[in-house]
Amino acid sequence: MTAPADLVLTNAAVHTLAPGDGPTGRPASDTPGDEIHEAVAVRDGRIVRLGTAHEVEFLVGATTTVHDCAGRVVLPGFVDAHTHMDMVGRYLVHAALGGATGPDDAVERLVEGAHPADRGEWILGFGYDESTWDESRFLTRADLDRVSEERPVAAFREDLHQVSLNGVALARLADDIADENLQHSGDEPTGVAVEGAVGTVLDATRGDRPERDLLRAASDRAAELGITAVGDMVRDHRVPRAYRDLARDGDLGLRVRLNYWTDFLDALERTGLSTGDGDDLVRVGAVKSYTDGSLGARTARLSEPYADVDASEAGDPRGQWVVPPEEFAGYVERADELGLQFCAHAIGDEAIAAVLGAYADTDAAAARHRVEHVEVLTDALIARFGEVGAVASVQPNFLKWARDGGLYEARLGRERARASNRYAALRESGVPLAFGSDTMPLGPLFGVQQAVTAPAPEQRLDVADALRAYTHGAAYALRDEDRFGTLRAGIHADLVVLGASPWAVDPGGIGDIDVVRTFVGGEPTYVAE
Repeated sequence: MTAPADLVLTNAAVHTLAPGDGPTGRPASDTPGDEIHEAVAVRDGRIVRLGTAHEVEFLVGATTTVHDCAGRVVLPGFVDAHTHMDMVGRYLVHAALGGATGPDDAVERLVEGAHPADRGEWILGFGYDESTWDESRFLTRADLDRVSEERPVAAFREDLHQVSLNGVALARLADDIADENLQHSGDEPTGVAVEGAVGTVLDATRGDRPERDLLRAASDRAAELGITAVGDMVRDHRVPRAYRDLARDGDLGLRVRLNYWTDFLDALERTGLSTGDGDDLVRVGAVKSYTDGSLGARTARLSEPYADVDASEAGDPRGQWVVPPEEFAGYVERADELGLQFCAHAIGDEAIAAVLGAYADTDAAAARHRVEHVEVLTDALIARFGEVGAVASVQPNFLKWARDGGLYEARLGRERARASNRYAALRESGVPLAFGSDTMPLGPLFGVQQAVTAPAPEQRLDVADALRAYTHGAAYALRDEDRFGTLRAGIHADLVVLGASPWAVDPGGIGDIDVVRTFVGGEPTYVAE
């Protein structure tokens, strides 16, 4: 006799988002793969049946929890392939600058967030984006001195490649920030610091909140957004332990791949850990490195100069290397020999070319080596992706900067802006496509909306393909597509129930769809009130 299910979701539109039969696991254009069922049954944390409501009803027993979904859409849980969960936690407990309308508003938010009993000595704010302001400029020392002249103040740009500091913070960190990462006006520092300086400031302020508290808050927020698994880019050595403690105590509401910075390579080699080691919730992922910086900070490495660079400014008008290509190639070779997947931050076309060149000496397709961000593309680079077999791990929310008059047009000019983030072109070339947020902002449905409404045809995906990139595609990038990312019998019951269908609403409203329930292994991690 068949044992009853523990959980049944019925009267629903259950989309499997299966990948079809296309190359490298992507959906073939003539094989959509997606199937729609009325109900799904779960036992012992795994899906045991998909079918009509009548077929699944036979698995309902006295102890089965049954949810009538009232016709709502059920999808595989969202998988964020590239995020920073401790930063999500910081966003939640410090001043939120993402919605600031200009420098004065950002200063007011920092003043309101300056609660010493709750936040520690530092006054911190996260997520400002000056490209959306009428007065489009970075926050400066003069701005942040208005917040406090007694306590150190730091305001982080959304991309975490630039941070602004007040006079107290500058004096405190004067010996720790390399001069080339600190901008000056004449002989005086402006308070604007880039690249390596950001890590210095983060390290100096990490003691303000225990990592466990930050990750617990971030895990809860992810569940509210329908996220059931993440690839977390880890630089703080306390984060892996905090994740494992949360999992042990039953307080971790998602699955985590720990993508360790190259700082951890020695430790990974000594302990013999390789990609995939771990348990059902927390596993070793990849090794991660920068190559270049960001477009917002004008530090992404381009083959041609920035469109808005001032010829009188110091530095290379094509951006900079954060990790030089020769050093980067050495990291890739060492990680690959240790059986570790690799994630490479590369935004500019010259940086992407350097990464693909290093991957060409490996079996990148088998290792699932990844290129993160992939913002400035050429036709030759898209073809090179296919030859090398690397995964394009991208952030569709970045398309908010690709609109007319946006950040990309300012930094790159209109032609290069429209050739950025070419998801449709990558997909049609057979490149495995994975979506993530990089916390800008955390929120898969917002990213799906950006991909579906992208301004250029080569950037734009249909709803099913955008959702697949945030489910199966991201799971593929995490080397976990056999555990989650689609809905089929035997796979983990990681599910999200939406308040409306992404196929039925106006495309510009996809990001506003409510998440009704989120399940990890058949257990609810979020239930809307």
